[in-house]
Amino acid sequence: MTAKRNRRKQTQSLQERLAAFAENARERARSLPPGREREMLLRRAKQNEVTSNLSEWLSAPVFPRRGQS
Repeated sequence: MTAKRNRRKQTQSLQERLAAFAENARERARSLPPGREREMLLRRAKQNEVTSNLSEWLSAPVFPRRGQS
């Protein structure tokens, strides 16, 4: 039995969705007392920011290497 894929059209880019999640997680973490849940939210926010930066870097136009044209 094959599972049916959940197909959904994305209206925002990956970078926008990651940035929104990071901002939301940081906002929720501000309202929590210091503890495990707060640290996990902050860690996930940081991971999403790094992922967004990497995704942006990987999708940038490729520059030719020295000696190659």
